[in-house]
Amino acid sequence: MKYESVIIILIAFLSGTFVFAMNQEDKTILRATFAGGCFWCLESDFEKVNGVADVISGYTGGHKQDPTYEEVSSGGTGHVEAIQVLFNPAEVTYAELLDVFWRHVDPTDPGGQFVDRGPQYRTAIFYHDDNQRCVAETSKEELDKSGRFERPIVTKIAKFSRFHRAEDYHQNYHKKNPVRYRYYRFRSGRDGFLRKVWGDDTGTKNSPIKQYSRPSDEILRNKLTPIQYKVTQKNATEPAFNNEYWDNKREGIYVDIASGEPIFSSLDKFDSGTGWPSFTKPLEPENIVERKDRSYFMTRTEIRSEHADSHLGHVFPDGPDPTGLRYCINSASLRFVPKEKLAEEGYGEYLQHFKQSP
Repeated sequence: MKYESVIIILIAFLSGTFVFAMNQEDKTILRATFAGGCFWCLESDFEKVNGVADVISGYTGGHKQDPTYEEVSSGGTGHVEAIQVLFNPAEVTYAELLDVFWRHVDPTDPGGQFVDRGPQYRTAIFYHDDNQRCVAETSKEELDKSGRFERPIVTKIAKFSRFHRAEDYHQNYHKKNPVRYRYYRFRSGRDGFLRKVWGDDTGTKNSPIKQYSRPSDEILRNKLTPIQYKVTQKNATEPAFNNEYWDNKREGIYVDIASGEPIFSSLDKFDSGTGWPSFTKPLEPENIVERKDRSYFMTRTEIRSEHADSHLGHVFPDGPDPTGLRYCINSASLRFVPKEKLAEEGYGEYLQHFKQSP
């Protein structure tokens, strides 16, 4: 019994020491609180920043205690959808977090953010101390004077009071429900606006976002086959039923033939009977651009790649569920990367995408 008692005491002592060490470490973690419309989007954006330990979705700024999502979204609580960012100041500064924040919202909109309207979706910065207040006010003033936006910056800077954690199903929503999240974000108008204002500048060199670009015309002529060059650079259309991927049933992703940017997934591919590869939605909505096409006495919606500006095909409103869309794409615009080669070719992050499939 004596021996067992000693072991119990030792374990308790070591556990207490470990907890004390953890508490000491926690003192190096600071908090920042931002509101910028849909907290699903902001949570996803800030999780990409090195030095950020955690991002929590919730509600703040209002008068209702322990509000629910339904109460906040109705607009009667005074709260806004917000995120709380836990960060290590030795790896990323508060000023750098502000740079990320400005580049992921529309700070000139007093009525909400993109498709989400109402005061519960307005932008705001909630400072936790006087230092954060000064840094935030300076950052806002500099952005206002930069001429980046034609309209004035209306983002409110207010003292932080209390943060109410949102329901569990809202936490990491972009990971738990990737298809619904990507579709919502694509249709919200957020990424289109951000690309127009900021391009590919996400505000911090720490953000591990891959960069894709269009090669020179000389490189493209040497790299692409004649049909690939005609389709991507001259807006041509390849023959139906006589192209590489129209009947491809293997698992994997389709990337832009010129830049390598991910465009579509085999999980969203279906047989449309047209003789061209068809998809219900893009794998990465931010990598495609929609344009009006009035050629051949028709009005259609052309699809181009964001970074390489390659002509991909067209999108039509006659597809199956869940989107009702048919992305009709030229095989010549794409390169297929099979699932078993994703990691080898630098697309390892998409392996998780296929683990969710049956």
